[in-house]
Amino acid sequence: MSKFTDQQYLKTDQYRDSSNLDARIVLHQRFSNNSYGWFTWVFDTLLESPDNAKILELGCGHGLLWRENASRIPAGWDVTLSDLSPGMLDAAWRNLVVTGRTFKFKEIDAQAIPYENETFDAVIANHMLYHVPDRPKAIAEIRRVLKPGGHLVATTLGKSHMKEMSDWMRRASTDKHIEPFSLPFSLENGLEQLDPFFAHVKLSRYEDHLQVTELEPIIAYLSSGFQATEVIEAKVEKIRKELQARLATEKSIFISKDSGLFEAVK
Repeated sequence: MSKFTDQQYLKTDQYRDSSNLDARIVLHQRFSNNSYGWFTWVFDTLLESPDNAKILELGCGHGLLWRENASRIPAGWDVTLSDLSPGMLDAAWRNLVVTGRTFKFKEIDAQAIPYENETFDAVIANHMLYHVPDRPKAIAEIRRVLKPGGHLVATTLGKSHMKEMSDWMRRASTDKHIEPFSLPFSLENGLEQLDPFFAHVKLSRYEDHLQVTELEPIIAYLSSGFQATEVIEAKVEKIRKELQARLATEKSIFISKDSGLFEAVK
């Protein structure tokens, strides 16, 4: 089983807490070219929901979507944040308790959503459907809990996302066949997976790239994707020296991004 869909690995290792995700988010927050902001852009889609909407997030991670948009959340919304990992739910609670907004927190496997039919006006799955072992089952569950006319917002990545980082990760890994961003639910194949379940599906891409001016955030991102036994330290050190030399001459390092979202209507 791929680590992308190994729920035990995701729950007890990669997303045991928010540290690995934090290392990756920092790179995007500090060095993204698009100043509008990913979380603002995604939240714009949710604002199509009614003023009294019931909203469920699957795979909420550390809750930054809601923290970054706290002042924009309509007072009448009833928001439930869920994650497979209790460690991530704890991180989300810590990030959001200071906002003064009310949220519900629940540990949920997207393959078995514990709510009645037609409960929610919107469900958001932010960079998480590619982690689900049985995606048709999860998508059917999402459709089931959505009200008629309800929306699924499913964000994901494309095949060229962070392709430079993918190359460095392959070089540093003991697994020579690693494909970090070869995803089972992507911008390229997500439409065909959602189409059987929803009346209308629309893809929107978020135009962006990274222009990184510091070395350590790149190395932290690189390290966040591996267990200690999977990294060849000598290779990491060689990459570090190469990137350090590039920064000395070029002043910044370009990293491509390819991300977006599907909006599916029941």
